[in-house]
Amino acid sequence: MLKRTLVFSNPISLSLKNQQIVIAYKDSPDEKVTVPIEDVGVVVLEHQQINVTLPLLNALTDSNVQLVICNDKGMPNSMLLNLDTNVTQGKTLRNQINAGEVLKKQLWKQIVEGKIHNQANLLDKVGCDGNILRPYYSNVKSGDSDNREGIAARIYFQELYGKEFVRDRNLPGINALLNYGYTILRAAVARSLVSSGLFPALGIFHHNRSNAFPLADDIMEPYRPYVDEVVYDLANKGKLELTKDVKADLISILYADTYFEKVIRPLSVGLSLTSASLAKCYAKEETKIKLPMMQ
Repeated sequence: MLKRTLVFSNPISLSLKNQQIVIAYKDSPDEKVTVPIEDVGVVVLEHQQINVTLPLLNALTDSNVQLVICNDKGMPNSMLLNLDTNVTQGKTLRNQINAGEVLKKQLWKQIVEGKIHNQANLLDKVGCDGNILRPYYSNVKSGDSDNREGIAARIYFQELYGKEFVRDRNLPGINALLNYGYTILRAAVARSLVSSGLFPALGIFHHNRSNAFPLADDIMEPYRPYVDEVVYDLANKGKLELTKDVKADLISILYADTYFEKVIRPLSVGLSLTSASLAKCYAKEETKIKLPMMQ
C-alpha cells in the first residue's frame, strides 16, 4: 500500500491514541484530527513550536515511519530511525561488516553506472544531449578508480541547469531546492536500509567521520536524478524559493514511478527493492543491485 506523507508547518500538538496520530491545533485545541499510523510513510515536522509525545515517537518508529525534523530555516535537519526493524538484522549486519573490498568495488561500479545512465536519460528526457555522458557510464572501472562519477556530475549539472550553474550547498535558488530534495531522499533511503537490516553507518564508498549515514549516500546516487527532474521543472516555472508548495513538489518524488527490469514501483517502494537486493549481495545470494532505470 502506498503510504501518506504528512507535513506539519504550523504550531500543533501530536500525540498517540489507539495507534492513531492525534493532531491538535494550538489555536483550536478542542478540534482534533486523527490519522492511522499504518497509513503513514513519512512525517515532516517543520514548525519549531510543534509538540510530540514520546509514545507517538515510539509508535512511529515501530511502524518504520520516516520522521524528518526541520531546523528553524525549514530545512530537514535530522531523522528518527528504528534500530530493530528486521528479524534477520544480526545476520545481515554480520554479512555487511564482512563484505570484502572486491565486493564493495563491484557494488560501487554498479551504482556509478546506474547514476550516470539515469543522468543521461534525464538529459534526453528534457531535450538536452544525454549522449554527452555516454563515455562516462560505459566501461566504468571497478570502484570507479578514475572518478567518472565526479567528472560526469559537473558536465551533467551544467547541461541540465545551464553553463553558469555551480553545485554549491550554500547557494540559494536551484541549489537550495536540490538540498531540500536530496535530504528528503536521503532520509527515505536510510529508512529503507534499516528496514532491510542494514546499518547506514557502514558505507560502500562514502565514508566520513562526521557522516552517520554513508551507506544512504551511496545508495541514493542513482535516485538523485528524480530530484533533479523536479527541480528542473520548478526552475523552468521560476519557482526558486522554498515555499510550502515547492516543498510539497519536492517531497512528491517519493511517489514518482521508478522502473526496474520487470516492475514499476513508486520511488519509496523502489528503495526497498534496492536495499533488499543489497542485503542479498552482502549475503552472496546475488551479484547485482536492483537499481532504478529512469524513463
